[in-house]
Amino acid sequence: MSSTTISITVRPATLRDAKSIAELHNATVRDAFKAATPNIPVPVSALEKSAAYWREAIEYAEPQVQVAMDGDKMVGFVGFDRCRDKGTPQTMGEIWFLYVTSEYWNQGVGLALWDAAREGLLDEGCTQVCAWLALSNERGLRFFDLAGFKRELNTAKTVPLGAVRVEEMRLKRALS
Repeated sequence: MSSTTISITVRPATLRDAKSIAELHNATVRDAFKAATPNIPVPVSALEKSAAYWREAIEYAEPQVQVAMDGDKMVGFVGFDRCRDKGTPQTMGEIWFLYVTSEYWNQGVGLALWDAAREGLLDEGCTQVCAWLALSNERGLRFFDLAGFKRELNTAKTVPLGAVRVEEMRLKRALS
């Protein structure tokens, strides 16, 4: 049995990437949701981010979007910008989204995307970064734990996701 080596490149998203990002987002949300809550159907609201949303995000860089490519195949993406939480300083960045297609889990794609976001946030003058994650997203929590994020226990909140309610918590770390 031969092992396959993948070569991932990360680059800024272009308007032509919007449809692929929307499709990858929907597929990875479905996979992650099934793993976290196997007996509940994926709520439609979890899949609402359309190509139009991503075209606008890419065009206006809100958030900045980078894509991970294996050759000409998109295998992940990250969206990042200043933190959206009220009362946070301008030096606080946020990972808005970080998704990797399930066939590429545990192959360094998430790390490559995190590195690109970290560099982008440092270029923007950010000194810290946060991310909001569902507590049921064990894979995501483990990734961010390994990336040096610390859970802020006092930030836990319940948010609606379609007909379901999920518990979320903010994670945070210094960028340097």
